[in-house]
Amino acid sequence: MTPPEAKAVDLVGTLRPLIDRVDAALERALPAVGSNLGEVAEAVRHSVFPGGKRLRPVLCLLSARAHGGAAAEEGAPALAAAAALEMVHTYSLIHDDLPCMDDAPLRRGRDACHVVYGEALAVLAGDALLTQALETLGSAGPQAGDLALVLGEAAGALGMVGGQALDLEAEGLDSPDAACVSRIHSMKTAALFGAAVEMGAVCAAADATARAKARAFGRALGMAFQARDDALDAGGSPETTGKTAGGDVAHGKATLPAALGAEAAVERSRELAVAALEAVAALEVEDPGLLADVCAYVVERDR
Repeated sequence: MTPPEAKAVDLVGTLRPLIDRVDAALERALPAVGSNLGEVAEAVRHSVFPGGKRLRPVLCLLSARAHGGAAAEEGAPALAAAAALEMVHTYSLIHDDLPCMDDAPLRRGRDACHVVYGEALAVLAGDALLTQALETLGSAGPQAGDLALVLGEAAGALGMVGGQALDLEAEGLDSPDAACVSRIHSMKTAALFGAAVEMGAVCAAADATARAKARAFGRALGMAFQARDDALDAGGSPETTGKTAGGDVAHGKATLPAALGAEAAVERSRELAVAALEAVAALEVEDPGLLADVCAYVVERDR
């Protein structure tokens, strides 16, 4: 079911102008192939382009717009924040795919970075993206410090990195419980979603209360997104998801299908999307724009 008061968004259609702006910002910020960085630049661009859904940077831009700020204009703080978010997200994918982590050979419908360039260059490509994200945030004007704090907390040991560590620790559990899975999702995925929406609010000079509500919505959406991701891994295909199907099962991952069963996991993702939609209604904005529609997209997507 589609959450009430929302409709599924066609990301490659309705949101294409914003995605193109993010891609252009990434093109400007990332090292060019043929530069003195050699294959590191190639490995970075292999992983960043062509991109995935660009959902996190798009959420940042939509949030900035909803909170009354400039979104995708060249030089706008939100565009720098959006590009930095995508750099951090892509760095995490490169490292997560490594044999010592999730050992995934496919990403975004093509060979993973380490498969093409080797493990050492893949590690360095991820490192390059993480540090470039910090440099990019430095161009965000007066909000740069606040943006760096929000992104750093979400991506570090209390967020994405800590969630990946918990994910690895939970591998091979005979019967992972839903609470364990929820904690992993909250840190590994939802923290960065929360940062994306809050960073948009920061770029619009929103106050602390509005920022907290923006972060809460982003985190709720991230939980729904990851729940759907778990379900897609269990029942999808490489052609639709762009990743190797069944990887979670093969590695004994703690996922919602493992904890609840396939059908209950799908239903949980829908419940979480409804919770995210309720969080949209609580935002301190006059018009949430497409933010509500993204909730429907997240739960109904097939990749």
